[in-house]
Amino acid sequence: MSLRSRPAGFTLVELLVVIAIIGVLIGLLMPALQGVRETARQVTCLNNLKQMGVACLTHESVHEHLPTGGWGWTWAGEPDRGFDRRQPGGWHYNILPFLDKANLHQLGSGGNQAAAGQRGATPVSTFHCPSRRGATTYPYVHKTPYHNVKAFLMDGSAVIARSDYAACSGAAAGGIVSEGPKNLESGDTTNWKNRPSGDATGVVFLASTVKMGHITDGAGTTYLAGERLLNPDKYYTGDSCADDQGWDTGHGYDVNRWTRINESDRPRRDTPGYGDCETAFGSAHSAGFHMFFCDGSAKKLNYNIDLETHYRLGSRNDGRPVDMTKYW
Repeated sequence: MSLRSRPAGFTLVELLVVIAIIGVLIGLLMPALQGVRETARQVTCLNNLKQMGVACLTHESVHEHLPTGGWGWTWAGEPDRGFDRRQPGGWHYNILPFLDKANLHQLGSGGNQAAAGQRGATPVSTFHCPSRRGATTYPYVHKTPYHNVKAFLMDGSAVIARSDYAACSGAAAGGIVSEGPKNLESGDTTNWKNRPSGDATGVVFLASTVKMGHITDGAGTTYLAGERLLNPDKYYTGDSCADDQGWDTGHGYDVNRWTRINESDRPRRDTPGYGDCETAFGSAHSAGFHMFFCDGSAKKLNYNIDLETHYRLGSRNDGRPVDMTKYW
């Protein structure tokens, strides 16, 4: 009597077991894979900040001062107005030549309004943290026109390019200047309103021309720039007053930040439903935020950093020591 051979292949039960095992393995591997991707994004973010920081220091070497903070958030860069306090554009604009973006820096020369508008709507990948959002254009919903770019983004379907990084203006005690001089030729900065008492203690602020010699607290214990805090609910809308302008703007919440000692101004992770007109540093990363120092070093700092230490790191000349053990 011959035995009947078993048919080749899996039974339905065996197939379901295999599928279940594969599902479990994928579930175990996904967090690890996501962790690897986030680590890679953090490396890219830190590298972006290093490039911008080195560009700032190169600017100081070439022009004998760090990039100016410009004239306020209603002004864009002016290619024909140099790199000092006569330049209405902010620090992002002024470091473009040192990021191999000289052609972008020169868009708008000779008073070409259309070209200046094109520049402001040009994304720069170095200005974006990949953990947060991509280097693309975003809606420009603010209805205040730029003083020196009349053709810029006012037709209701406008877009603008943004940045996820900010220069350190100091340990501010109040609001910021919203308006620069109406007379573009004068460059007069003596009567600007709403100047906070602590705003000018950092290294990039309103019409600043800070030299390395002005950083008397030590370059290694003074912030130059870092990641800025944003509300993730408004990453893409332009509805936040801290994110309604672009990278090509003068001094303002969009490109400058401060190290106030209040707990509410502590650096923290971007949190849905929290914040709007943010003035603090922070990031989209879970483990901490990146900062670039005036000595050329870049560090990831803990969100639980001692507030007094963070406050002092934001000032170039307060004369108070910084405890290196409290960075973290």
